[in-house]
Amino acid sequence: MQPTLTRPSAADLYDAHVLKNYPRQPLTLVRGEGARVWDDSGKSYLDFTSGIAVSALGHCHPHWVAAVQRQAGELIHTSNLFRHPNQAELARRLVALAGPGRVFFCNSGAEANEALIKLARLHGVKKAGGEEGKCYKVIAAQSAFHGRTFGAMSATPQEKIQHNFRPLVPGFSFGELNNLQSFADLVDDATAAILVEPVQGESGVNPCTPEFLRGLRALCTKHNLLLLLDEVQTGVGRTGKFFAFEHTGVQPDAVGLAKGLGGGFPIGAMWVRENAADLFHPGSHGTTFGGTPLGCAAALAVLDVIERERLLEKVSAQIGPWLAALQTLVADFPAKVAGVRGLGYLVGVQMTGDLAPIIAALRERGLLTAGSGNNVIRLLPPLNATAEELAQSVAIFRASLGG
Repeated sequence: MQPTLTRPSAADLYDAHVLKNYPRQPLTLVRGEGARVWDDSGKSYLDFTSGIAVSALGHCHPHWVAAVQRQAGELIHTSNLFRHPNQAELARRLVALAGPGRVFFCNSGAEANEALIKLARLHGVKKAGGEEGKCYKVIAAQSAFHGRTFGAMSATPQEKIQHNFRPLVPGFSFGELNNLQSFADLVDDATAAILVEPVQGESGVNPCTPEFLRGLRALCTKHNLLLLLDEVQTGVGRTGKFFAFEHTGVQPDAVGLAKGLGGGFPIGAMWVRENAADLFHPGSHGTTFGGTPLGCAAALAVLDVIERERLLEKVSAQIGPWLAALQTLVADFPAKVAGVRGLGYLVGVQMTGDLAPIIAALRERGLLTAGSGNNVIRLLPPLNATAEELAQSVAIFRASLGG
């Protein structure tokens, strides 16, 4: 009789073979449906990480699944040497949402932001009359997070991100978020653009004020700078508008998108307003996998569901009661909860102490969350989360705090 072979667990295989660059929670997820996921023991969790703002429709939405399955059986990849209908239609719909302009497709938020930085450099060359290296600087915000590629990392003034990777890409300076004068003081003849997140998601859920964004728009117009918005986390309905900049009436010159755009499938995009859309030309930028038929089918399905199920209206209607319920935690647990802030379904609960035991307690009671910035627990429900699921998240939070 042959001995029974024991198959290694996913945890064992991770320990043996996967690079240890993530501090993963002790959880192996195997299935998802709607706002819920299940682990390998069959336990159910309310997933308010949404894949870090990626799973905009929750898990395995039937329309999204059907669209991806159908496209996988028709055409998956062509490269950008050729046209295909899905990319054309997705570009049309994004331009209809953002305003007149053009779209470049890529694979991730970091790539979208790299494209924004290259756009800034191209604008600087044009501004300098064709001379390279004369006008190239980008002003970003303190505590920003724009990604981990070298350009995006250089625009991310966090020691934990930049440590051991210097020298970085030159040309970045940093103003204080919501302090317009600090940005104005950094503008000089070598400045090409200003780059900010409407809400700093990774750095503690810190929203820009409408007045600040309007001031940046005026500053950019005055000095012939591009206003670049990193909407990788805030875009695709997360704030209750398709773009977060819509809350302010500000018109940016370019926007970076990713995360929720594909609903779980990797796709990113840069929308560029008409005034800057001619800066890129054949050979100036490219990508092998950006805007594939399959990726665009996934994104089109996300847009379909947002429109058909009126998810922007749903987020706008449900955010008030949910935030009010979360705010009661501040009054009821002042020694543990310092505040609640955010915009739409991008919410940060500011804790007074270490996050690890609270995140573990939430997970034990069936709520998955993500840390952010300095002792902030980030809540990112899918756009189609129900009022009952939002209420359940508050109940779990309350129980985890001890009341």
